[in-house]
Amino acid sequence: MISSHPAWVLSKWGLPHLHLQTTATPPLGVSEVRVVHRAASLNYRDHLVVEGLYDPRLPLPLTPASDGAGEVVEVGSEVTAWRPGDRVCAAFAPTWQGGAPTPERLRTTLGGTLPGTLQQLGTYNQAALVRVPEHLSWEEAATLPCAGVTAWNALRGLPPGSRVVLLGSGGVSTFALQFAAAAGLEPLVVSGSPRKADAQRALGAAHVVARDAAWSKAVRSIWPEGADCVVEVGGAGTLEQSLRCLRPAGRIALIGVLAGHQQPLNLLPIIMNGLQVTGVMVGSRDDFIAMNRFLQARQLRPLLDATYPWQQANEALRHLATGSQQGKVVVSGCA
Repeated sequence: MISSHPAWVLSKWGLPHLHLQTTATPPLGVSEVRVVHRAASLNYRDHLVVEGLYDPRLPLPLTPASDGAGEVVEVGSEVTAWRPGDRVCAAFAPTWQGGAPTPERLRTTLGGTLPGTLQQLGTYNQAALVRVPEHLSWEEAATLPCAGVTAWNALRGLPPGSRVVLLGSGGVSTFALQFAAAAGLEPLVVSGSPRKADAQRALGAAHVVARDAAWSKAVRSIWPEGADCVVEVGGAGTLEQSLRCLRPAGRIALIGVLAGHQQPLNLLPIIMNGLQVTGVMVGSRDDFIAMNRFLQARQLRPLLDATYPWQQANEALRHLATGSQQGKVVVSGCA
């Protein structure tokens, strides 16, 4: 019986209080699965959690990070879906199997109210796990649960040929670019870095425009009639420009707050143009499975910006906080 394992544990708010230490391993329930994490990946949410900016009511100590991939090493006596050696990820919200989100389904999330993936061992209900696409490495698979599923749901329902605006080159935006290109959409990237433009075109961007004070004008010069959808990761700081990009009845898929969450906003364009603003809070296990089928069928591989060894998870979080990455920041070799 395993009684303890190494984990990154946050004792107080702030990155200086995140330390690698030994933590207790919970007993395995009859319907539970023990997973040894081979890699974890980081989201901007993890930076906010560590700094106490996401939800300061979260109980401490906690182990951060919602995304990881690993190998089943032990199963409970009533587990039928999994066996040792299976390659799996856990869903971001383990009790959200399918359907619409509810307060109950969103109340328990990895790296928040539940222990996260920056630990050697994870213990999950068998219904929380999803099989990893066969063609992906541990590091690639670890990027899927949050950023991948969020991007997948942001584009839900858009028919081929739809014009989609993507902001920047972070994890969600890069996944959305890959999904959009593979699904026959027309993606336009608003880029803050000229040096990244070639890479964005290589991933399938049909257009790249510079992010300046009036980038919506550049979008409109390419699509005078407006975009069908904007995958909005900036929040309040970019939302006004995003609204100006849209055609009548166009849609904002509102995901992040990288550019802030509070700012005066003129609501008239939303009303006068019949625009839709839809919040996207990751997705269900069913969404995860559907996304993985798409990845497998098209042999898509997530873009990794940087991979850090297990002992440098705190350095990986520092890199993430700079916002300079293109694709995902990963911690490898958790076990």
